[in-house]
Amino acid sequence: MTFFLYDSLSKVKKEFIPINSKNIRVYACGPTVYSYAHIGNARMSVVTDLLINVLRSKFANVKFVSNITDVDDKIIEVAKSEKKSIHDITSKYHKIYNQDMEMLGVKPPDIQPKATDHINEMILMIEKLIKNKCAYLSDKNVLFDVSKYKYYGTLSRRSKTEQIAGSRIEVAKYKKNPEDFILWKPSEKNSEPGWESPWGFGRPGWHIECSAMSEKCLGIPFDIHCGGVDLTFPHHENEIAQSCSAHKINTEPQNFSKYWFHNGFVTVNGEKMSKSIGNITLVNDLLKKFSGSTIRLSLLSSHYRQPLDWSEKILEQSHKNIKKFKRILNKFSHSTLEYSENDPYFNEFLNDLYDDLNTPKALATINRFLDQCKDGYNETNLVPSINKCFEVLGINLDEFCDNEVELNEDEKKTITALIKERNKARENKDFEKADKIRETLKEMSIEIEDSSNGTNWKKID
Repeated sequence: MTFFLYDSLSKVKKEFIPINSKNIRVYACGPTVYSYAHIGNARMSVVTDLLINVLRSKFANVKFVSNITDVDDKIIEVAKSEKKSIHDITSKYHKIYNQDMEMLGVKPPDIQPKATDHINEMILMIEKLIKNKCAYLSDKNVLFDVSKYKYYGTLSRRSKTEQIAGSRIEVAKYKKNPEDFILWKPSEKNSEPGWESPWGFGRPGWHIECSAMSEKCLGIPFDIHCGGVDLTFPHHENEIAQSCSAHKINTEPQNFSKYWFHNGFVTVNGEKMSKSIGNITLVNDLLKKFSGSTIRLSLLSSHYRQPLDWSEKILEQSHKNIKKFKRILNKFSHSTLEYSENDPYFNEFLNDLYDDLNTPKALATINRFLDQCKDGYNETNLVPSINKCFEVLGINLDEFCDNEVELNEDEKKTITALIKERNKARENKDFEKADKIRETLKEMSIEIEDSSNGTNWKKID
């Protein structure tokens, strides 16, 4: 089967042809760790995780890198306001982010580099840009000269006026051009994080971080660069300009990343999420009410490139759908059949995802399979196929419970951890330990039931 992917650079859905089919390389812009992740952050992580799952269904070796930005002006502001160290802030929210994503079924990247561990690589890249006369020093700042890269704006398709208006950094007197952006800025030694450099004590700009880390971990060009559509400009546009210019002046964008993968916005009542409006939904808060799989299914319910208008109704519908999935599959818990290669049912589902990750169509296919189950299905194929479909989607039906909306975060995490520990004990044939964990759960008023589809649980009075 051919895998088609929409390329944000060319604005065309086309066949994915890797640079090297034996070594697929993917990079995604990770979070800036100064606060809790919101549902917009989660959508990017979930759809990228699905992309990796689909790639690994087709290619044997896929290397996935997603960074952590742990030096940024926003982090400095939070640290000052809370009277805590930069490290305290970043380590706290880095840990919480990884925990939240794990609850959503997002597998950790093969490499998760931190910006502060790659300062030397950033300095070396800036030195190359200065040598190539694509960057300049002004008032203790080092800036990229946008006029020196003729392909600037190719990704975002913005005019020069739009580029200036959309810049993250306000126009300053030390800029040659209004759209020029910071590569290195000075830091106050006693109050701001910084490192010694050829241009004095300072810290990197936001954009240079991803350029340096992606090249260090993957080399360039790599196959796919992922991120939310909000990062298209200026972040991704600037990554292209500086990464390409550091190696060869005016080299084309494809010499950095061959394909660009962007997911759409998450809106609330048709409006973009914003702190000023007060409509931001935090993943950590949602996990107090809903299982990770319920949230994940909600995020996959619409096509990744389309805007997703977030609401409680979406979550409630996903809750009902997963409940239905479990109810139907539990009827066939006696089945001992396993998935076999070249299964026509699973391949039909996979073909949906190979069409630019068409999750609405893939979910419709699963529902059709489940209807066949209800109508007197062919056990030989369907149950193993359906289980395999959920595996690729990253939907873990094992963690679902009927009364999930009544759970708090601590209860859910404790129960999930105990069930995982029990399942591991059973795999190791340590049945005594497994029985003890069952009793522990019983004391917590949690009843469990094992089936071929995993372990179901519910709270009892």
